[in-house]
Amino acid sequence: MSLDLALSVARSGLRLLDRQMARTADDIANAGTEGHTRKILGGEAVSVGGVGIGVRALPLARDVDLALQAAAMRAGGDVAAGELRMRLLGGIEAAHGRPEDGDSLGGLLAALRASLVALREAPEDAIRRAAVVGDGEDLAARYNGLAAAIGSARQQAHDALVAEAKAANAALGEIGALTLDIRRELAAGRTAADLEDTRDLAIARLAESLDISVIRGELGNVTLVARGGLVLPLDGAAFAIAPATVGAGAWHGGTGTLPGLTLGGQDVTRQVLGGRMAAAAELRDVTLPRMAAELDLSAAQTAARFEAQGLRLFTDGAGAVPDVSLPYTTGGALGFAAVIRVNPAVAGNPTLVRDGTHAVVAAPGGATAFVPNPPGGPAGFATLLDRLLDFTFGREVAVGVPHAAIATGGLGPDGTLVSGLSGLVTLEAHAAALVAAQAGERGVAEGARDRASGLGQLLGARMQARSGVDVDREVAAMVELQNAYTMNARVVATVQSMWDALFSAVR
Repeated sequence: MSLDLALSVARSGLRLLDRQMARTADDIANAGTEGHTRKILGGEAVSVGGVGIGVRALPLARDVDLALQAAAMRAGGDVAAGELRMRLLGGIEAAHGRPEDGDSLGGLLAALRASLVALREAPEDAIRRAAVVGDGEDLAARYNGLAAAIGSARQQAHDALVAEAKAANAALGEIGALTLDIRRELAAGRTAADLEDTRDLAIARLAESLDISVIRGELGNVTLVARGGLVLPLDGAAFAIAPATVGAGAWHGGTGTLPGLTLGGQDVTRQVLGGRMAAAAELRDVTLPRMAAELDLSAAQTAARFEAQGLRLFTDGAGAVPDVSLPYTTGGALGFAAVIRVNPAVAGNPTLVRDGTHAVVAAPGGATAFVPNPPGGPAGFATLLDRLLDFTFGREVAVGVPHAAIATGGLGPDGTLVSGLSGLVTLEAHAAALVAAQAGERGVAEGARDRASGLGQLLGARMQARSGVDVDREVAAMVELQNAYTMNARVVATVQSMWDALFSAVR
């Protein structure tokens, strides 16, 4: 090997080592920077005719496990969805009260029954009659508060869907712009590794809105596909949904009035899966309408069963009582929990809780006949109270005539939802199951969030170990590079000395 070649080889090694030390220094400096991944700058031997003539640097590359990264992003979307569910369902859990304190629906129904038992012992006691009215007002207020909490959560779910559409569009626009920058850099023969890190952060933010798969192509291109096969355009204007006021009778689909989430003009509300976007849509269109319907049925059945025995204790604002023999959407039960109140006539004259408000005509499969206590009738009139305790709160509408189980199908504003509270007959059993199920929804969401968070932390740790910057390892690599640099510098110095000796000999 000639001295010129030896010098050229050593100088190429110095250039590579110089760039590798700069790469290492950059990784160390960015060890705490969000999204920064470890970079690799390799070398490749250069030879001509089988003779080595030096080394050249390979393009700077990221040390990233894409499969691990995709799993971590999916876990991040599950965490985001769980947190949204927890936030919206938390208000409903709080509105249900604490069953152990006796202020939940089940506890308040039990208190109303207990006050009727106390009045049965002394029907002439005005204080006990007033207590029945007071307990009825407490129960109605709980229904009203729960209906308001569910309605508020449903409005928040729609608002969250609107916000997520905007966030997803912003992320898609950023990803599209970064992709153009990356392609430009690569086409010019420059590295785009840091730009790819920034793009991955934007993709991770998008993955919190909806579950996506990333298909990476040549020259820095990416294709984003939502679960279900929806290809997402990188123009920043993919999703659209209009703001709306969500009423108790509003729904999405068919003849419903709620706007849907569109992608390129196509309604994809039921196709989007994963992330906060899907969680918001599911809460708005399924979970919360079902919960509202369960609450409405509880309130409607309570009013109807008092009505059937001769006491119109509960009505809506117009003084009507739902017909629970009709479907949920047509019998007056829809939205009833929000407007249920103690009948003003009874509130103004608590004596009616003993005497009754109207006569009942016997009918097959229904209650037996009842005639109210006439004005000036016996102060110890207990016929109505016995009917209420035996049949309103019991399993039968009359002796030998069982109550039908409270409906579980045909629920929701469009009549398509189904409740899991099946086979329940008595008011208190249905209310207790309703409280347990609805108040437990937030706990279910928290459990899902915690599982996803644990998985995300595990994957994050593996990502950090695989693709993150280990400062100790990089410092050790810097020492190795320094030693290699010193050796190459010695080669250069040695060659220079040999040249000097040669020139001296020639002189």
